[in-house]
Amino acid sequence: MFAKLKFTVASFCWAVFALPGASAQPMPQVGGFPNQTIKFVSPFPAGGGNDGTTRLVTSRLSEITGQSAVVDNRGGAGGNIGAKAVADAKPDGYTVLTGQVSLMAVNPTLYASPGFDPLRNFIPITQINAAPLVLVVAGNSALKSFADLAASIKSQPGRVTYATPGNGTLSHLVGVVLEKDSALNMTHVPYKGAAPAITDLLGGQVDLLITSTSSVSSFIQNGKMRALAVTSPRRIGVFAKVPTLEELGYRNSTFEDWYGFFAPAGTPPERVAYLHDSIVRSLKTPEVNKLITDGGSEVVGNTSTAFAAQLKEDIARWSRVVKLSGAKLD
Repeated sequence: MFAKLKFTVASFCWAVFALPGASAQPMPQVGGFPNQTIKFVSPFPAGGGNDGTTRLVTSRLSEITGQSAVVDNRGGAGGNIGAKAVADAKPDGYTVLTGQVSLMAVNPTLYASPGFDPLRNFIPITQINAAPLVLVVAGNSALKSFADLAASIKSQPGRVTYATPGNGTLSHLVGVVLEKDSALNMTHVPYKGAAPAITDLLGGQVDLLITSTSSVSSFIQNGKMRALAVTSPRRIGVFAKVPTLEELGYRNSTFEDWYGFFAPAGTPPERVAYLHDSIVRSLKTPEVNKLITDGGSEVVGNTSTAFAAQLKEDIARWSRVVKLSGAKLD
């Protein structure tokens, strides 16, 4: 479900903490801001993709802003608890949410009462990255290409099984689109996270896995898995040899996961602008940029206006897909 970076949790954390210090002078304050610690709320447990991405980007902010940047993990309810905490926080620029597609564009439809409205309660600051999902089979699978997969599905509708990290995840919703819009009749097998799904794919219990690039990149590199397609609009980074679903003729199959930062509604525009500029400066540092791109993502760092437009588009699109899936959570 998440657009994590391309390492294990342990190696990711070591990579972040090992980043060399920078020599740039801090950005000048704007109207006395910031003059205290900025808190970044990761609405998922420590060690996951949201947490890791937050720590990576904020690892440079202390030197850029001259103030401490701390990460506050507030997991629960698919990220809704942490998001609501930021929505209710004082809009002074000192509390920031790390959001992602699943939280900001899927949860408002997936959950009966998520506790926040992504458009009314937040101001988008900037999008951090964009990353595809990937469709993989085991390295010893008889399916050598997406064409083989499609042929197998069409010859025996419903026989091919596809695993995902769970009901209502982006991976599940991509599978729904392939089934509904592209007439690929498969059987969904949801798991509680990517790890058990990977185990069963490698063990031959399921035929296909749809998941984040970071979850399986190491298995692809060592030959234990084979990537058949990615959901990005173009071939990307370390997955440049893997075709996109659009290339393969499957329209309406371009999906990208992302992370991005949000401020509570009512935060002064000049403080949002300061946060935007400091975060983008962090994204442009060679070390941060490389760690993101090596993980199969593209660095974005767009304007607040562009990110807001992307959010609106994603909410409309994923709302439709959630309704198609029939998934609903309390």
